[in-house]
Amino acid sequence: MKNFISLFFMLFTVSLLGQKIIPIWPEGVPNQNPSEEKENLISTNIVQIRNVQIPTLEIYLPSKANQTGKAVIICPGGGYKMLAYDWEGTDIAKWYNSKGIAAFVLKYRLPNSPSLIKPQWAPLQDAQRAIRIVRKNSKKWNIDSSQIGVMGFSAGGHLASTLGTHFNEDTLKEININSINEISARPDFMILIYPVITFDKKYYHGGSKNSLIGENSSQETIDYFSNNLQVSSDTPPTFLIHSADDSGVPYQNSVLFFDALQKFKISSELHLYPEGGHGYSLAIGKGRLQNWTELLNDWLNELE
Repeated sequence: MKNFISLFFMLFTVSLLGQKIIPIWPEGVPNQNPSEEKENLISTNIVQIRNVQIPTLEIYLPSKANQTGKAVIICPGGGYKMLAYDWEGTDIAKWYNSKGIAAFVLKYRLPNSPSLIKPQWAPLQDAQRAIRIVRKNSKKWNIDSSQIGVMGFSAGGHLASTLGTHFNEDTLKEININSINEISARPDFMILIYPVITFDKKYYHGGSKNSLIGENSSQETIDYFSNNLQVSSDTPPTFLIHSADDSGVPYQNSVLFFDALQKFKISSELHLYPEGGHGYSLAIGKGRLQNWTELLNDWLNELE
């Protein structure tokens, strides 16, 4: 009996502390044909998710005593071919919780799925939906509805910056979806870590560009998804991190976006490290590069 009671409380504790994962389209995923496609999860030194079929939010809430009211939706990177789900997702969410910030890891659809009808719209549709869900549930999750940001790494940074510059795009105009679409999808701030920004061949990450819009896309489409060209006075305050020796996504991506923000006098902060390469997550063991999270925390603390 004693062992049974111990097991009960152990299971109760795991359930209490476990993170909740919710589908973001419970009424049916838009822009997607029914299919027999299967999602793939590969766990090596990082967890990779490929061929996402059911987009979700994984919810990480700090204790009520520590909550600041801020929240961040995290878009992991992976070249729009896969998601580095723990490396640039759940590990980051846990860091946010240590700072009293609610975090939501977005498992978004990837444009290489054959079941998608208009592949280039699927990631943005999921990001718009995610922020609307968080804003709708802000009271329940003890979040300030005017302090909800988006974060992205690499191609996830492209998605985050797409949300920040195209939040008013009616990506569901051909679909009858419920009133949640009336909620603003504008993030209150953006955090872009070694982000893909431009699809201009001079500085682009070809893999991300080709995965999202194809190799032979029109100049109009290239410009539309080159988010430095889409900055406006409504673009949110932005924090950027990049490394000068990034051979995967050239540092000019962040510089182009920073310059565009400055033209509109939008509060923004860019930290360009001399070394670091590409894809370092929390940068643990990488010298002073690992302090980027503290620079971010300082910036977040100064946000109004």
